Amino acid sequence: MFSISQDFAPPFKLISPFFIVGSFFYLAAVLYIFFIGAQNLSLLDTKILGFVHLFLLGFVMMTIFGAMAQLVPVVLEVGHFGVELFYAIWPLLGIGTLMMAFGFSYPMLLPFGGVVVLIAMMIFVMEIFLTIRKVQKLTLVMSSVLLANIFLFLGIIFGLIMALGYAGMVHVDVDALLRSHVFLVIVGYIVVTIMGLSAVLIPMFGLSHSFSMKPLRNAMAMISVAAFLIVASSLSGFKLLEYAGYIVSVVAMVIYFFFVKVIYTTRARKEIDIYAKSLIFSYISFMVSLALGVLYLFGAGEPFLLSAGWLMFFGFFAFVITGHIYKIIPFLVWFERFSPLVGKQKVPMLADMLPEKSSSAQLIFSAIGVVVVTVALLLQNEMLIKAGASFLLFGTLAFVKSVFYMINYK
Repeated sequence: MFSISQDFAPPFKLISPFFIVGSFFYLAAVLYIFFIGAQNLSLLDTKILGFVHLFLLGFVMMTIFGAMAQLVPVVLEVGHFGVELFYAIWPLLGIGTLMMAFGFSYPMLLPFGGVVVLIAMMIFVMEIFLTIRKVQKLTLVMSSVLLANIFLFLGIIFGLIMALGYAGMVHVDVDALLRSHVFLVIVGYIVVTIMGLSAVLIPMFGLSHSFSMKPLRNAMAMISVAAFLIVASSLSGFKLLEYAGYIVSVVAMVIYFFFVKVIYTTRARKEIDIYAKSLIFSYISFMVSLALGVLYLFGAGEPFLLSAGWLMFFGFFAFVITGHIYKIIPFLVWFERFSPLVGKQKVPMLADMLPEKSSSAQLIFSAIGVVVVTVALLLQNEMLIKAGASFLLFGTLAFVKSVFYMINYK
């Protein structure tokens, strides 16, 4: 298990806006589903593109940036290079996300939104790079953070070029660049970041010990190879490289899945709480998503790809993030608000700060919604999509309520 020190942690008032704004973007993404039809859906449909950017930038990236602002200096045991920069990141990312979400329907907004998002992400990437420079020796976990941010930097460059091409300002092959942009951001940044953070957070919350980090190292190396192959395919037009990259990345994710399974089975804390339940559902979604993706590569129709993407986003990413939020926010609030009172007066336990009813409602309704929408996408049934979105809406409202409850716990 990793040594965690709070001596270098930034103030919670810097972190909390990322979680609050991220939860509202999660709600906005769920509401967006009601405006998406089921017939003839395509990954290049403007509504799908707007929805994906609203969810990934507004919820996933916003929340990850907040968590990284807290975790990077704590694990590295050095202070941030410029912690005040994070006060600018969340407003810029929020504004840029809204402009990009609407920009796919109103193309002139797209490059401006892309530039604002680029500025926010470049501030984040440069700050993380400069913070990491202060460390003499990198651990595997921090190497994953460094690698993920390199992928993010390359991914947003591809994205900005695509946004300019989509708006007609430059002439580029958008379809060719899309594969690299999607892979670098989703697999290169988000998945590699989750890999690295889970190697810290899952053992810490589950009290796991004595597990090998070699599978994580192998998975990260294979993701790097896959990213190189897919970028080379986009630039050269050689499709065989693209498929090779996908196959290598699927193998890497399977290795990572078994790495997480080993951590889970070696944990000392056996309680199946909301955190554990969220992770169980997320990793089941993860494996089903990989299976659907493999079926698509072997000739299944685009509904299989859409379902795989849906499960990866709302089944894996969403439940990994919400599950960790139920641990991270109470811990941060307790440390700042109650730790100075230890030994002076009665203070709450972390479990007391978790709203049991609303967190359970979020898990149940959201899980049902994810499953129903997955089936709806496979069947291309619009009524089922709306039904699944309704379950998700109730779950997301419960999640937003939980976030405010934990942040404002007195």
